Amino acid sequence: MKVVIVGGVAGGATAAARIRRLDEAAQIVVFERSGFVSYANCGLPYYIGGVIEDEEELTLQSPQSFHKRFRVDVRVRHEVTAIHTHSKTVTVRNLETGEEFAESYDKLLLAPGAKPVKPPLPGIDGERIFTLRTVEDTLRIHAHIRREKPASAVLVGGGFIGVELAENLRALGMEVTIVEAGRQLLGIFDADMAALLHAELRRSGIRLVLQSAVESFAPQGGGVAVQLKGGGTLQADMAVLAIGVAPDTALAKDAGLALGLRGSILVNDRMQTSQSDIYAVGDAVQVKHFVTGEDTLIPLAGPANKQGRIAADNICGTESRYGGTQGSSVLKVCALTAAATGINEAAAAKAGIAADKVILSPMSHAGYYPGARVMTMKVIFEKETFRLLGAQIIGYDGVDKRIDVLATAIRAGMKATELKELELAYAPPYSSAKDPVNMAGFLIDNIKNGVLKQWFWQEADALPRDGSVTLLDTRTPAEYARGHIEGFVNIPVDELREHLGELAPGKPVYVICQSGLRSYIASRILAGSGFDAYNFAGGFRFYDAVMQERRLAERSTPCGMDE
Repeated sequence: MKVVIVGGVAGGATAAARIRRLDEAAQIVVFERSGFVSYANCGLPYYIGGVIEDEEELTLQSPQSFHKRFRVDVRVRHEVTAIHTHSKTVTVRNLETGEEFAESYDKLLLAPGAKPVKPPLPGIDGERIFTLRTVEDTLRIHAHIRREKPASAVLVGGGFIGVELAENLRALGMEVTIVEAGRQLLGIFDADMAALLHAELRRSGIRLVLQSAVESFAPQGGGVAVQLKGGGTLQADMAVLAIGVAPDTALAKDAGLALGLRGSILVNDRMQTSQSDIYAVGDAVQVKHFVTGEDTLIPLAGPANKQGRIAADNICGTESRYGGTQGSSVLKVCALTAAATGINEAAAAKAGIAADKVILSPMSHAGYYPGARVMTMKVIFEKETFRLLGAQIIGYDGVDKRIDVLATAIRAGMKATELKELELAYAPPYSSAKDPVNMAGFLIDNIKNGVLKQWFWQEADALPRDGSVTLLDTRTPAEYARGHIEGFVNIPVDELREHLGELAPGKPVYVICQSGLRSYIASRILAGSGFDAYNFAGGFRFYDAVMQERRLAERSTPCGMDE
């Protein structure tokens, strides 16, 4: 059997190694149009920032090492330009010599990945405007920074690459501005959670220009002028496009393969295309979202590697099926770690799923052990069934392991209430006896059983201040003095029982504290005394972060720049 693989990064390289492990006699040829194979896309911003110092660390295998270990014929700087399904051949161009030749296959695997979105804006091809997708892109940016020593940069796009690169350029001492057309960065997070990330980026000296699209680029004084729609110009020494990626599927389209969303390649759960002997994996393929069951595109390295393995299994005659992608991801945002899995609240609404959520602020490990830091967790679940839909966590230590537990729970089909039953490892330096994931389960179980009723930051402005409801802040007087919601009276939770007579009976009580714990205790005291009490989800710390972001948005100019 002869297998030709187009693309040798995540999915393609994984498939090649798996095919060899399953079939020692197979002839495997990999064509990769860049000069590198099996490289670490996710590490590229960190090489630019100097965190990864040796460029060789970016490549997991070389053509030589791949051949030595797996006897795979890897040819870099070779581009497949056409697929001929009737003759089962591909046309290949050697990018070094220009030579073209035909290569036959028994099975063909497409792993072309995605290409950076590059809209046809005036001046977009300027010499100081870069994209970041390949090792070559990285080396080009790295060399430019070392040679020209730019003092400032504009990054267009607020996704993973834009945010990670912003942090790394800022670490080099550059003035960095992120321009994002949407209202927030990192759309995998809900806007209220993204507010925490915006604040962290601003604290780190990174300027955010939100709700603003780029109209054009122009050279100016040895740098670049970035013209924004609606007015306003940003000037910098360099610019990087990180608007997003699109499936790189021209080859598949020309071959007549069935296509899906945004021109992606349609595959079944065996990673098989509309041509039975052609498979496709990675960022170029349409997948089913594991939570919603909807068709989607989720360009992540983890799913691409899994798809490569599944395609290899099926190519070699082993039954293997892909169950969908749930979009589990984690990234470093300056001092913070931000992670998500499944769908967020906005995506649930778009999918027509009636969802509820809990927002909590547990510590990363036992509070009495030194170094404990607060994290913010938002867990989404279906209202009627309590099916676990997704989670977002922002904090410091321990964020990654909690999101992995929640991702596993989603994959296992657990109910959100069952999180309370998980037996997770505990020692004071690493967790608490009641892990944050357990705490989320306790809260959701309390909602199910009617023990907890919540209210959310979106309701704060609409709460009546006419005395028809009681608004209660249960923090200490010092905390209250540093900031509170207008109209809320301050009675510390430990003094509440002595002041119950001052509260009007029969009126709903809306309770808040700093993190949500003391106000929950207060709501139980109130409920036990006959009051109808509602606890604020997330606490004043969360509310204040969201409100600060909203105030900044209101003060921004029409083009999205802070005044």
